[in-house]
Amino acid sequence: MEYILGEKSQECVFCQILRERNDEDNLVLRRSRHCFAMLNKFPYNNGHLLIVANRHIANLTDLSPEEIQDMMKLAQEMIKIENETMNPDGFNTGINIGQSAGAGIIHHIHMHIVPRWSGDTNFMPVTGGTKIIPQSLEELYSQFKKLL
Repeated sequence: MEYILGEKSQECVFCQILRERNDEDNLVLRRSRHCFAMLNKFPYNNGHLLIVANRHIANLTDLSPEEIQDMMKLAQEMIKIENETMNPDGFNTGINIGQSAGAGIIHHIHMHIVPRWSGDTNFMPVTGGTKIIPQSLEELYSQFKKLL
């Protein structure tokens, strides 16, 4: 609800994070040549990560081969860290391109990595309209950073 109801900056949040270089406050775990990995501040599930292109572009087709390779390499590294830290049963990964496809930030391409556990869907989203995230982002960030 904080994201939905909160004040939205006119500047792209990913460009702002890239420029600020305040990685701990912004939950940035790793920066590579063409991308960066960060914990999602408004997660679908505990450990929800984003792999964000450094360039402010909207479409997968606009990424260079080097940017695509870097994005996938960083995704592999983050999934490995998640497996070692959280031991999920699986992952949802994907890129939402365009508002109608579910992109919350439509002008800056990013990949979602969402760890999943058997039975992680329960009654709370249905009856309470919310999800329970059992661990603070700061605690999880600290655990991930120890492995990087």
